[in-house]
Order: sequence, then structure tokens, then C-alpha cells
Amino acid sequence: MAVKLYEHQKEAIEKLKNGSVLCGGVGSGKSIAALAYYMIFICYGSVDFDGYRGLTEYFPMEDPKDLYIITTAQKRDKHEWDKECIKFMLTPNSPEASHSGVRVTIDSWNNIKKYSKVYNAFFIFDEQRVIGKGAWVKAFLDISRKNQWILLSATPGDQWSDYIPVFVANGFVRNKTEFYNKYCVFSRVTKYPKIDRYLEEATLEYFKNKILVPMEDFRDTVRRNINVICDYDRETYKKIFRERWDPYDDTPIEEGSRFIFLLRKCVNSDLSRIVEIDRIMHQHDRAIIFYNFNYELDILRNYCESTNFPYGEWNGQKHEELPNGPRWLYLVQYTAGSEGWNCTVCDTVIFYSQTYSYRTLEQAMGRIDRIDTTYRELFYYHLRSMSSIDLAINRKLKDKKKFNENNFIKKVFI
Repeated sequence: MAVKLYEHQKEAIEKLKNGSVLCGGVGSGKSIAALAYYMIFICYGSVDFDGYRGLTEYFPMEDPKDLYIITTAQKRDKHEWDKECIKFMLTPNSPEASHSGVRVTIDSWNNIKKYSKVYNAFFIFDEQRVIGKGAWVKAFLDISRKNQWILLSATPGDQWSDYIPVFVANGFVRNKTEFYNKYCVFSRVTKYPKIDRYLEEATLEYFKNKILVPMEDFRDTVRRNINVICDYDRETYKKIFRERWDPYDDTPIEEGSRFIFLLRKCVNSDLSRIVEIDRIMHQHDRAIIFYNFNYELDILRNYCESTNFPYGEWNGQKHEELPNGPRWLYLVQYTAGSEGWNCTVCDTVIFYSQTYSYRTLEQAMGRIDRIDTTYRELFYYHLRSMSSIDLAINRKLKDKKKFNENNFIKKVFI
């Protein structure tokens, strides 16, 4: 069977080189593009590429290199990459059955240090995790010096400091200290190091453009984002907000994190949210519901069981498969399941409560927005209230930023 490459994938593959960051939206086909680049331009081999570059049949690799794919634990455990590799006659952990005898290893970012001594191989770093500093970044830099590699990312970086590891790996700067000294001005009024502004941003933009390979896909899907305004108990909310009182345990609120948690619990526990979900499910047969907290899961379970609605779960305790049948709900906790799995048999996602992170929201939306989905219209229902906490979170998400609890608390307590 031929490996079909879309035009946007072919264009990206032609631009890739060692040290590139392949940047494409969730579900745009980055993994297929990365494997095709490895096969054609790194190892000089082929499978049937449906005529791309005249390649219509198998021929052995001229320069075979072992392949290492570093991805999320969830993608590894669900064998997402294994399925893609098979299309290229690549068999993980079985060189004798693999194209040209190459060894294919798929592992999670948690184990990246195990591969610091690998030499003369090719690495695909999936779901970019080399922002900042720490053991993962150190291992990444060790690997990048001794091997060829590319990064795959939907969101490569929000600020210039996020690019430090890939700038170092590409030789643009020697280390993060040189980056700080040359391109950063630090604030003089904060007690901890905080970048106030950046210098020579035209140079940084040049560096970024040298390594970033955007992959604009032209899929036919249309996202229908529908805001659903829900009610909330204003008296309970006021008690928490103004009196700093915990109405559930009947005690004073002493911690800022508890203050935020209680505001959100008051808002997210309101019965109106289940009423809206019931209304939505009269219009759709199947839906994925994303939630944050365990009490929300209890509410959603009770709804499914009281209405005899078939359902499955993905969270820290349960990793159930998507339900079968014509009607179902799939309850997914943001942190556990916003990435690393795909669904092409459903056109609806309901966000029971808001996430703090735009990146997480985009990843969650991408679970059904796949390049091979059969649906043209995709429906996203965003449940939120007009409470101050929901409005503050929503503003950050609209600006594609991350909501910061401490900043909200400071504004409230001033």
C-alpha cells in the first residue's frame, strides 16, 4: 500500500534539514512527514510514496541509520507511532523485520537520558519538550551533538527564551548564559531573575526562521466554536469571594490556591452545566467531554448513569478505549488526555470547564480535528459562566496565553 503524502507535507519535507523544528497544527500529519523525511533524505531509501519524487516502489536504504522517536508516555503506550512506522515498513524493536534492518526505538521523554550516548542515529523529538532547562534539555543537547534530529511541535514557543535549547543545539549561541548576556535585559525590581525585554530581536527572528518549518495544512474541516453561558450560585460565590469563607467545610480560607479552587467549584458544580450537556446530547450522538477536577467527573458519571448513556473514561486512574456503538460519551481529564490519542468517529467536543492553558485547549480540540477525519464540520461547546473567575480565564485563552492564579489573587486582594 502506498504512503500518501499531501501537498503541504511534501512542501515541508523539502524544507527540512538537520536541527529543524517542524511546526504544524494538531492532526496535520507531522509524524508521516517526519518519517518520510527520515526515509528519503536521511537514509536514501524508499517505500511506495505514491509517485512523490518518482518513488513508487521499495528499495533499500543507501545509508541506513537507526531511528529513535522520543514522544509522550501516552503516545508510546498507545502505540501511536508504531502504527505510523508500519506504513514505512519500520518495525519497532525488531530490526530483522524492519526496512533495511534499521532498529526503531520509541520511548517517552521521561526516559530520554537513556539515549544520551547514542551515536550516528536519527532522532525525532515529538511534542516539543525542550523548553527551559533541566535533565530533558541536557539530554537533548547531548543527543543533538552526536546525531541528526528534528523536532515536531504544534506550539514551538511563546517567548524567545523558549528557543534557547534549539538555538544552542543549532550552534547559534554557545549556551544559555551567552543568550542571556547578548539578547536579554533583566528586571531590576524583581527579587528573582525576570527578563524585562529582549535585544536584537531581528537576529532572533532570523535564527527562528532558519530552523522553523511551518506546515500549513489545507484540510476541509470547519471548527464551530459555540460558547454556552451557564448559571452559577451567586450567593455562594460572593461568600467565597468577599468573605474568604469555605461554604463546603464551613471554615475560613487561608490559602490562595484553595480560594481559586473553591471559586471554580462553585461555578463548575452548577446544575445548569448538566442541563446544557443534556441539551447538546439531544443534537449529537457522540461527544468527548473534557474536565479538570474529580468532583466534575463525579457529576458527569452521575449524568451518564442516570440517563443510561454509555460512557468511557481517560484520566489518571482509568485508560479506557473509546466506547463502541451509535451513542456514547468519553470523559477525559485535561492533564491526562489532552494529547496522544486521536478520534475520527466523533465530531463533537464539550469543554465542561475551562483549562488554564491555550496550548492544552488547542491540543484537546485537535483530538477530533485530524487530517483523515470524515467529518467536515466539527463542533466545540465551551461551557462557562459570567463569574469573575471564568471571565478572567477566558480572557487569557482568547489572547492565547496561560491563566496565572497568582496574578488573579493579587488583583483580588489589592
